[in-house]
Amino acid sequence: MYRTSVIVRHTFRESIVQPIYALLVGLGAVVLFVFALLPFFTLGEDVVMYKAVALDVVLLLVLITTLFATSKSIYEEIEDRTMLTLMSKPVAKWEVLVGKYLGIVLAAAMAIAILGVVLALCLWFRVPGDYQLNASTLDDREVRQILGLRLMHLAGLWPSLLLMWLQISVLAAVSVAISTRVSLVVNLPAVIFIYIAGNLTQFLGGGWIAGAINTLVPYLANFDLRQKTVYARIALGGATVDVNAVHLGEIWSYTAFAAIYALCYATFALAAGMLLFQGRELGGGEG
Repeated sequence: MYRTSVIVRHTFRESIVQPIYALLVGLGAVVLFVFALLPFFTLGEDVVMYKAVALDVVLLLVLITTLFATSKSIYEEIEDRTMLTLMSKPVAKWEVLVGKYLGIVLAAAMAIAILGVVLALCLWFRVPGDYQLNASTLDDREVRQILGLRLMHLAGLWPSLLLMWLQISVLAAVSVAISTRVSLVVNLPAVIFIYIAGNLTQFLGGGWIAGAINTLVPYLANFDLRQKTVYARIALGGATVDVNAVHLGEIWSYTAFAAIYALCYATFALAAGMLLFQGRELGGGEG
């Protein structure tokens, strides 16, 4: 366990010091801030539309950052013979695979956390204007209304970000598995294709073929809860006058289910990667 933790820390540091990591996280923060200043002309739903677009921006940028890290995590170390030095230590291949995976998904979690804080601040300051409320009002009723709207939107933001991280973690496991055999040039398009396919599997009909595809390809619809976390009103405090409002318990229960699915699929993908890694020559070629 100690050896795995050392690999996790090294991979985490290696991931966050990459220029593309700082570039895309910084770009994401700027884009979120700029979008927060723009009107969306949605007749009272600007803050909802902003949150939906902002979540897409965060997902896209963090996914690209993560795939670059996973695509290079093992293959390049094998090609430049760094892996030979690592494997000369008392460390097993599964510890290398798991350690690199955990280090990369922790770096992804930090990127999502940074951009999530930026997004939360932008939402906090955008809410009054989008609902045509005076942010500097002294009216207690209006102050409570603004606070309630802010807390409602933030309550839906946190599970959305967690579901996003779970989705990226699943794709990262696939990418780490593929990186045991192929380079970034092949790995990146392959995972992007799997990402597209994973979002289309929800439209497949029944039958054993559809079932097989849904088993092999990650069912990414499990991580999409925007109808409840973004577009619906969320009930806070256990009571609400809106009978159609979604309760936080329902949202977090679904998020827990998605976490179990992500854990199972990531384990499956890493196990497949372990089989590929076991037969891989570590001297920079396939032998």
